[in-house]
Amino acid sequence: MSQSDIKLSCRGVWKLFGNGAEALLKDRSTPPNLDEINAAGLIGAVRDADLDVRQGEIFIIMGLSGSGKSTLVRCLSRLIEPTAGQILFDGQDLLRASDLEMIEIRRHRMGMVFQHFALLPHLTVLGNVAFPLEVQGVDRKSREERARRVIELVGLEGREAYYPRELSGGQQQRVGIARSLAVEPDIWFLDEPFSALDPLIRREMQDEFIRLQSVLKKTIVFITHDFDEAIRLADRIAIMKDGAIIQTGTPEELVLAPATDYVAEFTHHIPRAKVMTAGSVMSAWREGADIAGEVKAADRIGDIADQVESAGRPFAVIDADGNRAGLIDARAVIDVLVGRTGHHDLTANEAG
Repeated sequence: MSQSDIKLSCRGVWKLFGNGAEALLKDRSTPPNLDEINAAGLIGAVRDADLDVRQGEIFIIMGLSGSGKSTLVRCLSRLIEPTAGQILFDGQDLLRASDLEMIEIRRHRMGMVFQHFALLPHLTVLGNVAFPLEVQGVDRKSREERARRVIELVGLEGREAYYPRELSGGQQQRVGIARSLAVEPDIWFLDEPFSALDPLIRREMQDEFIRLQSVLKKTIVFITHDFDEAIRLADRIAIMKDGAIIQTGTPEELVLAPATDYVAEFTHHIPRAKVMTAGSVMSAWREGADIAGEVKAADRIGDIADQVESAGRPFAVIDADGNRAGLIDARAVIDVLVGRTGHHDLTANEAG
C-alpha cells in the first residue's frame, strides 16, 4: 500500500477518560497496559490505535459493546479529542488543526451517519437533506438541486415533501444517508447506521449501501458489532477489544488466520464459503482450457457455488485488472463448502 492510497490514518491514538490521563502517557518508554490504566482510576476507551484507511474502501471497525469502536471513530473526526496520537487526513494532522479548521473540514469534507437518525421533525425530506448545505451558506436553488439528486440516489424520489413522521424506519435512515451525502464528503463515517432497523429492512439497507458504494466509490469508515454485516460490506475489518485494535485484515484473513484466540472466537461461527473468494482457491490458469464462463477473483464462494457446481466445466477467474488469473471448478467449491480447505489457500492467494 503506497502513501498515496491512504486517505486516513492514525498512529498511537489514545483516549483515556479521567483525571491525569495525559500525565499517565507522558515520557514513557512503553505504553501503559490495561491494569495500569485501571489502577490510575482511568478508563482506556482507545488504546494505542494504529490504522490506515485506503482511498475508496469500506473499512469496518467492529467489536462488542464497550470495545471502543464508536469512541475511536469520534476521535478520527475529532468529535472527541484524543488524549494522544496522530491522525492524518489526506496528509494533514487533524490534531494540529484549529477548532475553526475542524468545523470547516467536518462541514465540507466529512459525512456522518449515526444509529439514531436525528432528523429535524419540522423539516420535509427535502429540507432535512438540504439542511447541511444551508449551514454551509449554499443558496436555496443550488442546495435544493443537490438535495434532489441525492434523494433520487437513495431511492426516495417522490417523497421530497414528506415529513419524518410519515416515513418508515428504513426510509428515515435513507434520509439520514442522503443528508450526509449532500455535502459530497471525501470520507464517510457511519456508526451502526442500521442497528435500529428490523432484520428485513436492515438487509435491504445493506443492499442499498452496497449499490450506493458501487456508484459513489466513497472512502468509508463503518462501525458495527455484527460480523455477518461486516463480511457483507467490508473490504477490510479492524477488530477491537478493551480499546485496542486486535487484528486488521480482510474478512477472509480474519476467519482463516485469526491472530488471537479472541479473534478466532469472534469469527468461528462464520461459514468459510461466506468469506473465501474464488481467487483464494483457484488453480493456475491453463491456456486453451474449456471453460463454462468467468467469475471474479473477489467473488465469494457462497455466491458462485451453485453456478460453478452445476456447470460441469471450470470457470476462468478474472483478476482486478481484467486478466484471466486462474481456474475454479466444482471440486474446489465443494472443498470449501465441506471444510476441506486450509490455511495454505490464503497463503497461496497472497503469494499470487
